[in-house]
Amino acid sequence: MTNLIETFAGVAPGSKLGEAIKARAEILRLSEAAHDAVLLPRDPGGLSHALRAALAARMCRHVGNDDLAGHYDNYLAHTGDLDVAPLAHPAGKSDEKRLDAIARHADLLTVAPREATRQDIERLRAAGVDEPDIVRLAELAAFVNYQLRVIAGLKVLKGVQ
Repeated sequence: MTNLIETFAGVAPGSKLGEAIKARAEILRLSEAAHDAVLLPRDPGGLSHALRAALAARMCRHVGNDDLAGHYDNYLAHTGDLDVAPLAHPAGKSDEKRLDAIARHADLLTVAPREATRQDIERLRAAGVDEPDIVRLAELAAFVNYQLRVIAGLKVLKGVQ
């Protein structure tokens, strides 16, 4: 059974890369568990499941992975809360200061993470984002960007086979 990372990297079961991944199945199982934990937590706090899906799609689009963005668009569609749908695109904005600040921070953590400073956290607080949601946002950005990098790496390896 292939998992999300293998699927979006296009790794064929039984291929050399597929077999190498199979030997490290625990890592991918844990990646799937992390996916579910950051996208669909029991207690989403101030980052609804819909907002999480929109932000994940936005991050994917920033790095040019439209296939994975589509996966997160499907999550967003299934939430039934399409008010945050514009945030699924890098240029998208909402009518809410707090949501726009969250989207800008997700952009920063995806496009230029080394440039993030304490001042950026203060901007989130000033926009009404509380500390637990700042942590939740960092977790989401860390996971989606990890996922994007693993997929990109596997695609490169797939080409080497």
